[in-house]
Amino acid sequence: MNVTEITSEAELREVLGGFPAGRAVTKVRRQLHPTQIEWLKASPFCVLATSDAAGNCDASPKGDPAGNLVHVLDPRTVAIAERPGNKRADGYLNILANPHVGIISLIPGRNDTLRINGRARLVRDAPFFDDLAVRGQRPVLALVVEIDQVFSHCPKAFMRSELWEPESWKPDALPSIAALCKAAQDTPETVAELEEYYAPDSYAKRLY
Repeated sequence: MNVTEITSEAELREVLGGFPAGRAVTKVRRQLHPTQIEWLKASPFCVLATSDAAGNCDASPKGDPAGNLVHVLDPRTVAIAERPGNKRADGYLNILANPHVGIISLIPGRNDTLRINGRARLVRDAPFFDDLAVRGQRPVLALVVEIDQVFSHCPKAFMRSELWEPESWKPDALPSIAALCKAAQDTPETVAELEEYYAPDSYAKRLY
């Protein structure tokens, strides 16, 4: 396949048409603005990006009821609760080797996002864990992030993808998660057993 790679910043800038300017440059802050704190209170979902010391990457979705997902400790520090899961801990293992993380925070229906870059550490207990409790359950651990950069991101990606447009949704375009799991992993469980495991009513009992 004949491809033309970009191998320098000069080439990259040529393709992009130059350097950022105006609000694209000045929007970056070192701490949360009060309106950004309100954003985090309204957000039920974010994606946490990490990498280990060798540069191997992971991006992990995180979700909780709005107001319980990203807890603001102060304008320079936030915490994200960890709930019971599959114990892979890919992102957390990365953080033990490399504390640098990126977060994209979403509000359903909005095309803009809030981005946070910073340095993280894992905390097994703290007084603020009581504030992170959901359904009476305190978190397994918390990720505490010291903010280096915070800024809003423009709506273009969401507009191009029509992410929030129901008429563009095709949830049945692929087989169920149970069928995909059976096909990709060839697990000992049958598809029927996997369907029962992933059924919403069954899965909901294991959220907290």
